[in-house]
Amino acid sequence: MRYLEEAKKAGGENAELIVIVARDSTVEKRKGYRPVIPENQRRALVESLKVVDEAILGYEEFDIGKVIEKIKPDIVAVGHDQDGMEKAVKDYIRDKGLKIKVVRIGKFSEDELDSSSKIKQKIIEHYKR
Repeated sequence: MRYLEEAKKAGGENAELIVIVARDSTVEKRKGYRPVIPENQRRALVESLKVVDEAILGYEEFDIGKVIEKIKPDIVAVGHDQDGMEKAVKDYIRDKGLKIKVVRIGKFSEDELDSSSKIKQKIIEHYKR
């Protein structure tokens, strides 16, 4: 949640926050397992957040160029752990001569339950007692 709030703040007072939600197949390729919550439910959940103006599913075959051409953002926000994504975005912007700002959203507290992996781990720890 804080990541999304910071991303919207980076856009300024009248910013619209459009979130790309990873496809199940993309998550599986990246993490080695399918997400617990299906992509359409994750998209709807994200879009229901007050801070989010629109949430759309990403492409089956990830292509940052397609995403940028579709959304036409002024700013692209990447997470603290998205070095590869940041490089891909910056390379695309440079190669196309676009004027898009890339901002990196900092890391938050380790204690926050900000991912499904952390939530699952917390549940496992709770029931081991």
